Amino acid sequence: MIRAEPAAGRGIGLSPEDCRAQLALILNSADFDATGRERRFLSHVVEETLEGRGDRIKAYSIAVEVFGRDMSFDPQTDPIVRIEAGHLRRGLERYYLTAGHDDPILITIPKGGYVPTFSARSPPETIEPVLPVNWAEKVPTPPRWMRASWLTVALAATVAALAVLALGLASGGVRPTSPEIPRLLVETFDDLSGTEASRAIASGLTQEIVGQLSKFKDVIVVQSSENSVAPSRFVLAGSVHLSADSFRLRVRFINRADGSVLWADSYDGEIRVAALLETEANIAQKVATSLAQTYGVIFQADASLHVSNPPDDWAAYSCTLSFYAYRAKLDQKELPAVRGCLEKAVERFPGYATAWGLLSQAYIDEIRFLYPSDEAATSASIARALAAARRAVELDPLNIRGLQAEMFALYFSKEIEAALSVGKRALSINPNDTELMGEYGYRLALSGGWDDGCPLVAEARTRNPGPLAYYETALALCAYFRGDYPQAAMWIRKATVPGNANYHIIAAAIFGEGGYEADARRERVWLEENAPGLIKKLRQEVAMRIIRPVDVDFFLGSLKKAGLAFKDLAGQT
Repeated sequence: MIRAEPAAGRGIGLSPEDCRAQLALILNSADFDATGRERRFLSHVVEETLEGRGDRIKAYSIAVEVFGRDMSFDPQTDPIVRIEAGHLRRGLERYYLTAGHDDPILITIPKGGYVPTFSARSPPETIEPVLPVNWAEKVPTPPRWMRASWLTVALAATVAALAVLALGLASGGVRPTSPEIPRLLVETFDDLSGTEASRAIASGLTQEIVGQLSKFKDVIVVQSSENSVAPSRFVLAGSVHLSADSFRLRVRFINRADGSVLWADSYDGEIRVAALLETEANIAQKVATSLAQTYGVIFQADASLHVSNPPDDWAAYSCTLSFYAYRAKLDQKELPAVRGCLEKAVERFPGYATAWGLLSQAYIDEIRFLYPSDEAATSASIARALAAARRAVELDPLNIRGLQAEMFALYFSKEIEAALSVGKRALSINPNDTELMGEYGYRLALSGGWDDGCPLVAEARTRNPGPLAYYETALALCAYFRGDYPQAAMWIRKATVPGNANYHIIAAAIFGEGGYEADARRERVWLEENAPGLIKKLRQEVAMRIIRPVDVDFFLGSLKKAGLAFKDLAGQT
Protein backbone atom coordinates (compact mmCIF):
# COMPACT_ATOMS: atom_id res chain seq x y z
CA MET A 1 0.00 0.00 0.00
CA ILE A 2 1.25 3.50 -0.86
CA ARG A 3 -0.22 6.57 0.72
CA ALA A 4 -1.37 8.83 -2.10
CA GLU A 5 0.09 12.22 -1.32
CA PRO A 6 -0.50 14.46 -4.35
CA ALA A 7 2.87 13.84 -6.02
CA ALA A 8 3.08 10.23 -4.96
CA GLY A 9 -0.42 9.61 -6.21
CA ARG A 10 0.47 10.85 -9.68
CA GLY A 11 3.68 8.81 -9.63
CA ILE A 12 1.78 5.53 -9.29
CA GLY A 13 -1.02 6.57 -11.62
CA LEU A 14 -3.48 7.60 -8.90
CA SER A 15 -4.15 11.31 -9.01
CA PRO A 16 -5.97 13.11 -6.22
CA GLU A 17 -8.87 13.52 -8.66
CA ASP A 18 -9.00 9.74 -9.15
CA CYS A 19 -9.08 9.21 -5.39
CA ARG A 20 -11.76 11.85 -4.88
CA ALA A 21 -13.84 10.22 -7.61
CA GLN A 22 -13.54 6.91 -5.75
CA LEU A 23 -14.57 8.61 -2.52
CA ALA A 24 -17.67 9.96 -4.26
CA LEU A 25 -18.55 6.46 -5.51
CA ILE A 26 -18.42 5.16 -1.95
CA LEU A 27 -20.35 8.01 -0.33
CA ASN A 28 -23.12 7.86 -2.95
CA SER A 29 -23.58 4.09 -2.74
CA ALA A 30 -26.55 2.58 -0.91
CA ASP A 31 -24.30 -0.37 -0.05
CA PHE A 32 -21.97 1.81 2.02
CA ASP A 33 -23.34 1.07 5.49
CA ALA A 34 -22.22 4.11 7.48
CA THR A 35 -23.77 6.87 9.56
CA GLY A 36 -23.55 10.53 8.64
CA ARG A 37 -20.78 11.03 11.18
CA GLU A 38 -18.81 8.10 9.75
CA ARG A 39 -19.18 9.55 6.24
CA ARG A 40 -17.86 12.90 7.45
CA PHE A 41 -15.01 11.02 9.13
CA LEU A 42 -14.06 9.33 5.83
CA SER A 43 -14.34 12.54 3.79
CA HIS A 44 -12.17 14.42 6.30
CA VAL A 45 -9.32 11.94 6.47
CA VAL A 46 -9.29 11.39 2.69
CA GLU A 47 -9.19 15.10 1.95
CA GLU A 48 -6.52 15.80 4.56
CA THR A 49 -4.35 13.03 3.13
CA LEU A 50 -4.78 14.13 -0.47
CA GLU A 51 -3.84 17.67 0.55
CA GLY A 52 -0.61 16.44 2.09
CA ARG A 53 -1.69 16.85 5.69
CA GLY A 54 -1.81 13.18 6.66
CA ASP A 55 0.59 13.74 9.54
CA ARG A 56 -2.05 15.96 11.24
CA ILE A 57 -4.69 13.20 11.33
CA LYS A 58 -4.98 12.17 14.97
CA ALA A 59 -7.81 11.06 17.24
CA TYR A 60 -7.86 14.52 18.80
CA SER A 61 -8.14 16.42 15.52
CA ILE A 62 -10.90 14.10 14.24
CA ALA A 63 -12.89 14.44 17.48
CA VAL A 64 -12.69 18.23 17.42
CA GLU A 65 -12.95 18.95 13.69
CA VAL A 66 -15.38 16.18 12.66
CA PHE A 67 -17.33 15.18 15.77
CA GLY A 68 -17.58 18.66 17.30
CA ARG A 69 -15.96 17.78 20.62
CA ASP A 70 -14.52 20.67 22.61
CA MET A 71 -10.86 21.39 23.18
CA SER A 72 -10.85 19.35 26.41
CA PHE A 73 -11.33 16.09 24.50
CA ASP A 74 -9.07 13.30 25.80
CA PRO A 75 -8.72 10.25 23.50
CA GLN A 76 -7.40 8.18 26.41
CA THR A 77 -10.70 8.38 28.28
CA ASP A 78 -13.12 8.80 25.37
CA PRO A 79 -12.84 6.01 22.72
CA ILE A 80 -15.34 7.57 20.29
CA VAL A 81 -12.86 8.00 17.43
CA ARG A 82 -11.51 4.46 17.78
CA ILE A 83 -15.03 3.03 17.82
CA GLU A 84 -16.19 5.03 14.80
CA ALA A 85 -13.02 4.09 12.92
CA GLY A 86 -13.85 0.43 13.50
CA HIS A 87 -17.36 0.96 12.14
CA LEU A 88 -15.94 2.82 9.16
CA ARG A 89 -13.46 0.02 8.36
CA ARG A 90 -16.32 -2.49 8.40
CA GLY A 91 -18.45 -0.25 6.18
CA LEU A 92 -15.65 0.02 3.65
CA GLU A 93 -15.03 -3.72 3.76
CA ARG A 94 -18.68 -4.48 3.12
CA TYR A 95 -18.85 -1.92 0.31
CA TYR A 96 -15.91 -3.51 -1.50
CA LEU A 97 -17.51 -6.95 -1.10
CA THR A 98 -20.75 -5.75 -2.68
CA ALA A 99 -21.27 -2.69 -4.89
CA GLY A 100 -17.59 -1.80 -5.02
CA HIS A 101 -16.16 -5.18 -5.94
CA ASP A 102 -15.10 -3.88 -9.40
CA ASP A 103 -14.06 -0.34 -8.38
CA PRO A 104 -10.61 0.69 -9.67
CA ILE A 105 -9.27 2.14 -6.41
CA LEU A 106 -9.20 0.72 -2.89
CA ILE A 107 -9.48 3.16 -0.01
CA THR A 108 -8.66 1.61 3.35
CA ILE A 109 -7.92 2.83 6.86
CA PRO A 110 -5.30 0.49 8.35
CA LYS A 111 -5.65 -0.49 11.96
CA GLY A 112 -3.48 1.42 14.40
CA GLY A 113 -4.14 4.80 12.79
CA TYR A 114 -6.59 6.96 10.89
CA VAL A 115 -4.61 7.91 7.76
CA PRO A 116 -6.22 6.31 4.70
CA THR A 117 -4.28 4.50 2.00
CA PHE A 118 -5.09 4.31 -1.69
CA SER A 119 -4.15 1.58 -4.12
CA ALA A 120 -5.00 0.58 -7.64
CA ARG A 121 -7.35 -2.39 -7.58
CA SER A 122 -5.63 -5.63 -8.52
CA PRO A 123 -7.63 -8.35 -10.28
CA PRO A 124 -9.43 -10.27 -7.52
CA GLU A 125 -7.64 -13.35 -6.32
CA THR A 126 -9.52 -16.45 -7.35
CA ILE A 127 -10.41 -18.58 -4.36
CA GLU A 128 -10.94 -22.13 -5.49
CA PRO A 129 -14.42 -23.15 -4.30
CA VAL A 130 -15.28 -26.70 -3.43
CA LEU A 131 -17.46 -26.67 -6.54
CA PRO A 132 -15.40 -25.76 -9.64
CA VAL A 133 -16.93 -22.63 -11.08
CA ASN A 134 -17.98 -24.35 -14.29
CA TRP A 135 -20.16 -26.69 -12.22
CA ALA A 136 -22.12 -24.09 -10.31
CA GLU A 137 -24.55 -21.57 -11.70
CA LYS A 138 -25.43 -19.28 -8.85
CA VAL A 139 -28.84 -17.69 -8.38
CA PRO A 140 -29.64 -14.88 -5.93
CA THR A 141 -29.74 -16.08 -2.36
CA PRO A 142 -33.15 -15.49 -0.72
CA PRO A 143 -33.45 -13.25 2.33
CA ARG A 144 -33.29 -14.71 5.80
CA TRP A 145 -37.05 -14.32 6.23
CA MET A 146 -37.59 -16.97 3.55
CA ARG A 147 -41.04 -18.57 3.63
CA ALA A 148 -42.69 -21.61 2.06
CA SER A 149 -43.27 -19.80 -1.25
CA TRP A 150 -39.50 -19.69 -1.79
CA LEU A 151 -39.15 -23.32 -0.79
CA THR A 152 -41.81 -24.39 -3.26
CA VAL A 153 -39.82 -22.91 -6.14
CA ALA A 154 -36.15 -23.18 -5.19
CA LEU A 155 -36.26 -26.52 -3.43
CA ALA A 156 -38.43 -28.11 -6.08
CA ALA A 157 -35.54 -27.55 -8.47
CA THR A 158 -33.34 -29.66 -6.21
CA VAL A 159 -35.79 -32.56 -6.28
CA ALA A 160 -36.26 -32.25 -10.04
CA ALA A 161 -32.52 -32.87 -10.50
CA LEU A 162 -32.51 -36.19 -8.64
CA ALA A 163 -32.25 -38.33 -11.75
CA VAL A 164 -29.09 -36.47 -12.76
CA LEU A 165 -27.71 -36.67 -9.24
CA ALA A 166 -28.30 -40.41 -9.06
CA LEU A 167 -26.37 -40.84 -12.29
CA GLY A 168 -23.61 -38.69 -10.85
CA LEU A 169 -23.23 -41.12 -7.97
CA ALA A 170 -22.42 -43.85 -10.44
CA SER A 171 -19.99 -41.81 -12.54
CA GLY A 172 -16.45 -42.93 -13.13
CA GLY A 173 -13.14 -41.06 -12.93
CA VAL A 174 -11.46 -39.98 -9.72
CA ARG A 175 -13.92 -40.75 -6.96
CA PRO A 176 -13.99 -38.83 -3.69
CA THR A 177 -13.79 -40.83 -0.48
CA SER A 178 -16.33 -38.85 1.55
CA PRO A 179 -19.49 -36.86 0.83
CA GLU A 180 -19.48 -33.10 0.54
CA ILE A 181 -20.02 -31.39 3.90
CA PRO A 182 -20.06 -27.57 4.03
CA ARG A 183 -16.96 -26.13 5.73
CA LEU A 184 -17.28 -22.91 7.70
CA LEU A 185 -14.25 -20.88 8.77
CA VAL A 186 -14.95 -18.81 11.90
CA GLU A 187 -12.59 -15.87 12.15
CA THR A 188 -11.74 -14.39 15.53
CA PHE A 189 -14.03 -11.39 15.97
CA ASP A 190 -12.39 -7.98 15.76
CA ASP A 191 -12.14 -5.91 18.93
CA LEU A 192 -13.06 -2.35 17.97
CA SER A 193 -12.76 -0.84 21.45
CA GLY A 194 -9.25 -1.92 22.33
CA THR A 195 -9.84 -2.57 26.01
CA GLU A 196 -9.16 -5.65 28.07
CA ALA A 197 -12.89 -6.14 28.57
CA SER A 198 -13.71 -5.87 24.87
CA ARG A 199 -10.93 -8.27 23.94
CA ALA A 200 -12.28 -10.80 26.42
CA ILE A 201 -15.83 -10.42 25.07
CA ALA A 202 -14.70 -10.76 21.43
CA SER A 203 -12.72 -13.88 22.27
CA GLY A 204 -15.54 -15.33 24.39
CA LEU A 205 -18.17 -14.80 21.69
CA THR A 206 -15.93 -16.39 19.07
CA GLN A 207 -15.35 -19.48 21.19
CA GLU A 208 -19.01 -19.77 22.19
CA ILE A 209 -20.24 -19.56 18.60
CA VAL A 210 -17.68 -22.15 17.47
CA GLY A 211 -18.94 -24.46 20.22
CA GLN A 212 -22.60 -24.03 19.32
CA LEU A 213 -21.96 -24.47 15.59
CA SER A 214 -20.00 -27.64 16.24
CA LYS A 215 -23.14 -29.30 17.58
CA PHE A 216 -24.50 -29.36 14.02
CA LYS A 217 -22.90 -32.43 12.46
CA ASP A 218 -23.77 -31.45 8.87
CA VAL A 219 -21.31 -28.55 9.00
CA ILE A 220 -17.53 -28.74 9.51
CA VAL A 221 -16.44 -25.80 11.66
CA VAL A 222 -12.87 -24.54 11.35
CA GLN A 223 -11.49 -21.84 13.63
CA SER A 224 -9.08 -19.35 12.11
CA SER A 225 -5.44 -19.39 13.09
CA GLU A 226 -2.18 -18.29 11.59
CA ASN A 227 -1.70 -21.77 10.11
CA SER A 228 -5.29 -22.28 8.95
CA VAL A 229 -5.37 -23.32 5.27
CA ALA A 230 -8.63 -25.31 5.27
CA PRO A 231 -10.55 -24.97 1.96
CA SER A 232 -13.67 -23.58 3.60
CA ARG A 233 -16.47 -22.47 1.30
CA PHE A 234 -17.94 -20.08 3.86
CA VAL A 235 -16.53 -17.58 6.37
CA LEU A 236 -18.13 -16.13 9.49
CA ALA A 237 -16.55 -12.84 10.54
CA GLY A 238 -17.58 -10.12 12.94
CA SER A 239 -16.66 -7.34 15.29
CA VAL A 240 -17.40 -6.32 18.87
CA HIS A 241 -17.51 -2.83 20.31
CA LEU A 242 -18.40 -1.63 23.80
CA SER A 243 -20.42 1.31 25.08
CA ALA A 244 -20.78 2.32 28.70
CA ASP A 245 -22.83 -0.67 29.84
CA SER A 246 -23.38 -2.89 26.80
CA PHE A 247 -21.71 -4.37 23.74
CA ARG A 248 -22.75 -4.97 20.16
CA LEU A 249 -21.72 -7.93 18.02
CA ARG A 250 -21.95 -7.52 14.25
CA VAL A 251 -21.56 -10.72 12.22
CA ARG A 252 -21.60 -11.51 8.53
CA PHE A 253 -21.60 -14.79 6.63
CA ILE A 254 -19.53 -14.72 3.44
CA ASN A 255 -19.31 -16.97 0.39
CA ARG A 256 -15.56 -17.26 -0.23
CA ALA A 257 -16.03 -18.17 -3.90
CA ASP A 258 -17.18 -14.68 -4.85
CA GLY A 259 -16.92 -12.64 -1.65
CA SER A 260 -20.67 -12.08 -1.46
CA VAL A 261 -22.26 -11.48 1.94
CA LEU A 262 -25.05 -14.06 2.24
CA TRP A 263 -26.30 -13.03 5.67
CA ALA A 264 -25.54 -10.41 8.32
CA ASP A 265 -26.99 -9.49 11.69
CA SER A 266 -26.18 -7.67 14.90
CA TYR A 267 -26.76 -8.58 18.55
CA ASP A 268 -26.66 -6.50 21.72
CA GLY A 269 -25.78 -7.65 25.22
CA GLU A 270 -25.05 -6.39 28.71
CA ILE A 271 -21.51 -6.35 30.05
CA ARG A 272 -22.49 -6.92 33.66
CA VAL A 273 -20.37 -9.81 34.92
CA ALA A 274 -23.39 -11.65 36.30
CA ALA A 275 -25.15 -11.66 32.92
CA LEU A 276 -22.22 -11.79 30.49
CA LEU A 277 -21.74 -15.56 30.15
CA GLU A 278 -25.46 -16.18 29.71
CA THR A 279 -25.68 -13.35 27.17
CA GLU A 280 -22.77 -14.75 25.15
CA ALA A 281 -24.37 -18.20 25.16
CA ASN A 282 -27.74 -16.84 24.01
CA ILE A 283 -26.18 -14.87 21.16
CA ALA A 284 -24.09 -17.87 20.09
CA GLN A 285 -27.18 -20.08 20.01
CA LYS A 286 -29.02 -17.59 17.79
CA VAL A 287 -26.12 -17.28 15.36
CA ALA A 288 -25.57 -21.05 15.17
CA THR A 289 -29.27 -21.76 14.63
CA SER A 290 -29.62 -19.12 11.91
CA LEU A 291 -26.69 -20.53 9.98
CA ALA A 292 -26.66 -24.29 10.52
CA GLN A 293 -30.20 -25.49 11.18
CA THR A 294 -31.86 -27.68 8.56
CA TYR A 295 -33.47 -24.85 6.59
CA GLY A 296 -30.96 -22.19 7.65
CA VAL A 297 -28.62 -19.89 5.75
CA ILE A 298 -26.13 -22.59 4.70
CA PHE A 299 -28.95 -24.79 3.41
CA GLN A 300 -30.42 -21.85 1.48
CA ALA A 301 -27.06 -21.11 -0.13
CA ASP A 302 -26.50 -24.69 -1.27
CA ALA A 303 -30.11 -25.32 -2.31
CA SER A 304 -29.78 -22.31 -4.61
CA LEU A 305 -26.97 -23.91 -6.60
CA HIS A 306 -27.59 -25.74 -9.87
CA VAL A 307 -24.88 -28.34 -10.38
CA SER A 308 -24.41 -30.02 -13.76
CA ASN A 309 -22.69 -33.41 -13.85
CA PRO A 310 -21.99 -33.37 -10.12
CA PRO A 311 -19.12 -35.37 -8.64
CA ASP A 312 -19.98 -38.18 -6.24
CA ASP A 313 -19.43 -36.16 -3.08
CA TRP A 314 -21.69 -33.32 -4.15
CA ALA A 315 -24.33 -35.68 -5.57
CA ALA A 316 -24.54 -37.51 -2.23
CA TYR A 317 -24.84 -34.24 -0.32
CA SER A 318 -27.53 -33.06 -2.75
CA CYS A 319 -29.57 -36.14 -1.88
CA THR A 320 -29.89 -34.81 1.66
CA LEU A 321 -30.96 -31.43 0.31
CA SER A 322 -33.59 -33.17 -1.80
CA PHE A 323 -35.01 -34.89 1.27
CA TYR A 324 -35.46 -31.56 3.03
CA ALA A 325 -37.07 -30.13 -0.11
CA TYR A 326 -39.55 -33.00 -0.16
CA ARG A 327 -40.29 -32.63 3.56
CA ALA A 328 -40.97 -28.92 3.17
CA LYS A 329 -43.86 -29.71 0.82
CA LEU A 330 -44.81 -33.27 1.84
CA ASP A 331 -45.53 -34.18 -1.78
CA GLN A 332 -45.62 -37.97 -1.80
CA LYS A 333 -44.99 -38.14 -5.54
CA GLU A 334 -41.42 -37.04 -4.85
CA LEU A 335 -40.68 -39.61 -2.14
CA PRO A 336 -39.62 -42.58 -4.35
CA ALA A 337 -36.98 -40.48 -6.12
CA VAL A 338 -35.73 -39.08 -2.82
CA ARG A 339 -35.48 -42.54 -1.28
CA GLY A 340 -33.66 -43.91 -4.33
CA CYS A 341 -31.17 -41.06 -4.25
CA LEU A 342 -30.42 -41.63 -0.56
CA GLU A 343 -30.02 -45.37 -1.13
CA LYS A 344 -27.38 -44.64 -3.77
CA ALA A 345 -25.71 -42.16 -1.46
CA VAL A 346 -25.22 -44.67 1.37
CA GLU A 347 -24.17 -47.34 -1.12
CA ARG A 348 -21.44 -45.02 -2.42
CA PHE A 349 -20.55 -43.61 1.05
CA PRO A 350 -21.49 -46.25 3.65
CA GLY A 351 -20.12 -44.08 6.46
CA TYR A 352 -22.46 -41.14 5.70
CA ALA A 353 -24.45 -41.00 8.96
CA THR A 354 -26.78 -38.16 7.94
CA ALA A 355 -27.81 -39.93 4.73
CA TRP A 356 -28.56 -43.12 6.70
CA GLY A 357 -30.74 -41.10 9.09
CA LEU A 358 -32.68 -39.41 6.30
CA LEU A 359 -33.09 -42.71 4.44
CA SER A 360 -34.62 -44.15 7.63
CA GLN A 361 -37.11 -41.27 7.72
CA ALA A 362 -37.94 -41.85 4.04
CA TYR A 363 -38.82 -45.48 4.87
CA ILE A 364 -41.10 -44.26 7.68
CA ASP A 365 -42.79 -41.78 5.35
CA GLU A 366 -43.71 -44.66 3.06
CA ILE A 367 -46.13 -45.87 5.71
CA ARG A 368 -47.08 -42.51 7.21
CA PHE A 369 -48.64 -41.29 3.97
CA LEU A 370 -49.65 -44.50 2.15
CA TYR A 371 -53.36 -45.44 2.27
CA PRO A 372 -54.64 -47.97 2.87
CA SER A 373 -51.67 -49.25 4.82
CA ASP A 374 -50.60 -52.84 4.35
CA GLU A 375 -49.64 -54.62 7.57
CA ALA A 376 -46.83 -56.65 5.99
CA ALA A 377 -45.45 -53.61 4.11
CA THR A 378 -45.71 -51.52 7.27
CA SER A 379 -43.71 -54.01 9.30
CA ALA A 380 -41.06 -54.25 6.58
CA SER A 381 -40.73 -50.47 6.26
CA ILE A 382 -40.41 -50.03 10.03
CA ALA A 383 -37.75 -52.75 10.17
CA ARG A 384 -35.77 -51.06 7.36
CA ALA A 385 -36.19 -47.69 9.03
CA LEU A 386 -34.98 -48.92 12.41
CA ALA A 387 -31.97 -50.67 10.86
CA ALA A 388 -30.97 -47.55 8.89
CA ALA A 389 -31.43 -45.31 11.93
CA ARG A 390 -29.30 -47.54 14.12
CA ARG A 391 -26.64 -47.62 11.42
CA ALA A 392 -26.58 -43.81 11.48
CA VAL A 393 -26.27 -43.71 15.27
CA GLU A 394 -23.61 -46.42 15.23
CA LEU A 395 -21.55 -44.35 12.79
CA ASP A 396 -22.03 -41.13 14.80
CA PRO A 397 -23.75 -41.34 18.20
CA LEU A 398 -24.18 -37.54 18.22
CA ASN A 399 -25.72 -37.25 14.74
CA ILE A 400 -29.09 -35.59 15.28
CA ARG A 401 -30.65 -36.81 12.02
CA GLY A 402 -29.78 -40.37 13.00
CA LEU A 403 -31.25 -39.96 16.49
CA GLN A 404 -34.34 -38.27 15.07
CA ALA A 405 -34.78 -41.22 12.70
CA GLU A 406 -34.43 -43.69 15.57
CA MET A 407 -37.10 -41.77 17.48
CA PHE A 408 -39.45 -42.04 14.49
CA ALA A 409 -38.82 -45.76 13.95
CA LEU A 410 -39.38 -46.58 17.61
CA TYR A 411 -42.52 -44.44 17.72
CA PHE A 412 -44.12 -46.27 14.80
CA SER A 413 -43.01 -49.56 16.34
CA LYS A 414 -45.20 -48.54 19.32
CA GLU A 415 -42.14 -48.32 21.58
CA ILE A 416 -43.30 -44.91 22.70
CA GLU A 417 -41.30 -44.55 25.90
CA ALA A 418 -38.08 -45.54 24.13
CA ALA A 419 -38.84 -43.17 21.24
CA LEU A 420 -39.39 -40.19 23.53
CA SER A 421 -36.26 -41.05 25.49
CA VAL A 422 -34.19 -40.92 22.29
CA GLY A 423 -35.81 -37.63 21.26
CA LYS A 424 -35.18 -36.04 24.64
CA ARG A 425 -31.54 -37.13 24.59
CA ALA A 426 -31.05 -35.79 21.07
CA LEU A 427 -32.49 -32.41 22.04
CA SER A 428 -30.12 -32.25 25.02
CA ILE A 429 -27.21 -32.83 22.62
CA ASN A 430 -28.23 -29.91 20.40
CA PRO A 431 -31.06 -27.75 21.76
CA ASN A 432 -30.59 -25.40 18.79
CA ASP A 433 -31.65 -28.00 16.19
CA THR A 434 -35.13 -26.69 15.46
CA GLU A 435 -35.94 -29.53 13.04
CA LEU A 436 -35.51 -32.02 15.86
CA MET A 437 -37.25 -29.71 18.33
CA GLY A 438 -40.40 -29.63 16.23
CA GLU A 439 -40.48 -33.36 15.55
CA TYR A 440 -39.77 -34.34 19.15
CA GLY A 441 -42.37 -31.87 20.37
CA TYR A 442 -44.94 -33.30 17.95
CA ARG A 443 -44.24 -36.91 19.05
CA LEU A 444 -44.44 -35.83 22.68
CA ALA A 445 -47.79 -34.12 22.08
CA LEU A 446 -49.32 -36.98 20.07
CA SER A 447 -48.36 -39.42 22.82
CA GLY A 448 -50.47 -37.41 25.27
CA GLY A 449 -47.97 -34.80 26.47
CA TRP A 450 -49.79 -31.92 24.83
CA ASP A 451 -48.78 -29.35 27.44
CA ASP A 452 -45.09 -30.18 27.06
CA GLY A 453 -44.90 -30.96 23.37
CA CYS A 454 -46.94 -28.14 21.84
CA PRO A 455 -44.68 -25.30 23.11
CA LEU A 456 -41.71 -27.02 21.44
CA VAL A 457 -43.60 -27.12 18.14
CA ALA A 458 -44.49 -23.44 18.52
CA GLU A 459 -40.85 -22.51 19.18
CA ALA A 460 -39.68 -24.57 16.20
CA ARG A 461 -42.11 -22.76 13.94
CA THR A 462 -40.86 -19.39 15.19
CA ARG A 463 -37.17 -20.20 14.73
CA ASN A 464 -37.15 -22.45 11.64
CA PRO A 465 -37.88 -20.88 8.21
CA GLY A 466 -38.61 -24.28 6.68
CA PRO A 467 -41.75 -26.46 6.69
CA LEU A 468 -44.22 -23.93 8.09
CA ALA A 469 -47.31 -25.83 6.93
CA TYR A 470 -46.17 -28.91 8.86
CA TYR A 471 -45.78 -26.92 12.06
CA GLU A 472 -49.08 -25.11 11.51
CA THR A 473 -50.92 -28.41 11.10
CA ALA A 474 -49.37 -29.59 14.39
CA LEU A 475 -50.36 -26.36 16.15
CA ALA A 476 -53.91 -26.76 14.81
CA LEU A 477 -54.05 -30.22 16.42
CA CYS A 478 -52.65 -28.77 19.66
CA ALA A 479 -55.38 -26.13 19.78
CA TYR A 480 -58.03 -28.75 18.93
CA PHE A 481 -57.08 -31.00 21.84
CA ARG A 482 -57.17 -28.13 24.31
CA GLY A 483 -60.67 -27.22 23.08
CA ASP A 484 -59.82 -23.95 21.33
CA TYR A 485 -61.57 -24.63 18.03
CA PRO A 486 -61.39 -21.07 16.60
CA GLN A 487 -57.61 -21.15 17.15
CA ALA A 488 -57.41 -24.64 15.66
CA ALA A 489 -59.39 -23.50 12.60
CA MET A 490 -57.08 -20.50 12.21
CA TRP A 491 -53.95 -22.69 12.18
CA ILE A 492 -55.34 -25.34 9.83
CA ARG A 493 -56.42 -22.67 7.36
CA LYS A 494 -52.88 -21.28 7.39
CA ALA A 495 -51.40 -24.66 6.46
CA THR A 496 -50.88 -25.28 2.75
CA VAL A 497 -50.41 -29.00 2.07
CA PRO A 498 -53.53 -29.67 -0.02
CA GLY A 499 -52.36 -33.02 -1.38
CA ASN A 500 -51.64 -34.61 1.99
CA ALA A 501 -54.44 -36.78 3.40
CA ASN A 502 -53.32 -36.33 7.02
CA TYR A 503 -53.88 -32.60 6.66
CA HIS A 504 -57.46 -33.16 5.46
CA ILE A 505 -58.20 -35.62 8.27
CA ILE A 506 -57.05 -33.09 10.88
CA ALA A 507 -59.00 -30.33 9.16
CA ALA A 508 -62.16 -32.46 9.05
CA ALA A 509 -61.93 -33.23 12.78
CA ILE A 510 -61.39 -29.56 13.67
CA PHE A 511 -64.21 -28.28 11.47
CA GLY A 512 -66.55 -31.08 12.55
CA GLU A 513 -65.97 -30.48 16.27
CA GLY A 514 -66.00 -26.69 15.90
CA GLY A 515 -69.30 -26.62 14.01
CA TYR A 516 -67.85 -25.24 10.75
CA GLU A 517 -70.32 -27.16 8.59
CA ALA A 518 -69.32 -25.94 5.13
CA ASP A 519 -65.62 -26.47 5.83
CA ALA A 520 -66.27 -29.92 7.29
CA ARG A 521 -68.32 -30.90 4.24
CA ARG A 522 -65.53 -29.78 1.91
CA GLU A 523 -62.95 -31.88 3.78
CA ARG A 524 -65.27 -34.91 3.86
CA VAL A 525 -65.79 -34.75 0.09
CA TRP A 526 -62.03 -34.48 -0.53
CA LEU A 527 -61.32 -37.52 1.65
CA GLU A 528 -64.07 -39.60 0.04
CA GLU A 529 -62.73 -38.81 -3.42
CA ASN A 530 -58.99 -38.96 -2.76
CA ALA A 531 -58.38 -41.21 0.24
CA PRO A 532 -61.13 -43.88 0.45
CA GLY A 533 -58.59 -46.41 1.72
CA LEU A 534 -57.81 -44.18 4.67
CA ILE A 535 -61.50 -43.94 5.60
CA LYS A 536 -61.89 -47.74 5.52
CA LYS A 537 -59.21 -48.17 8.19
CA LEU A 538 -59.66 -44.87 9.97
CA ARG A 539 -59.33 -46.07 13.57
CA GLN A 540 -56.24 -48.10 12.73
CA GLU A 541 -54.62 -45.17 10.90
CA VAL A 542 -55.43 -42.64 13.63
CA ALA A 543 -54.20 -44.97 16.36
CA MET A 544 -50.89 -45.35 14.52
CA ARG A 545 -50.23 -41.66 15.15
CA ILE A 546 -52.24 -40.62 18.23
CA ILE A 547 -51.34 -42.82 21.15
CA ARG A 548 -53.83 -42.39 24.01
CA PRO A 549 -57.14 -44.27 23.41
CA VAL A 550 -59.12 -41.38 24.90
CA ASP A 551 -57.60 -39.00 22.35
CA VAL A 552 -58.26 -41.44 19.51
CA ASP A 553 -61.92 -41.80 20.52
CA PHE A 554 -62.40 -38.04 20.74
CA PHE A 555 -60.76 -37.50 17.35
CA LEU A 556 -62.90 -40.18 15.67
CA GLY A 557 -66.01 -38.66 17.23
CA SER A 558 -65.13 -35.32 15.65
CA LEU A 559 -64.73 -37.00 12.25
CA LYS A 560 -68.22 -38.46 12.60
CA LYS A 561 -69.50 -34.96 13.30
CA ALA A 562 -67.86 -33.93 10.01
CA GLY A 563 -70.02 -36.51 8.26
CA LEU A 564 -67.44 -39.24 7.65
CA ALA A 565 -68.97 -42.72 7.71
CA PHE A 566 -66.57 -45.49 8.75
CA LYS A 567 -66.48 -48.69 10.76
CA ASP A 568 -64.61 -48.82 14.02
CA LEU A 569 -63.16 -51.98 15.58
CA ALA A 570 -66.55 -53.02 16.92
CA GLY A 571 -68.13 -52.72 13.46
CA GLN A 572 -70.09 -49.61 14.45
CA THR A 573 -70.72 -46.81 11.93
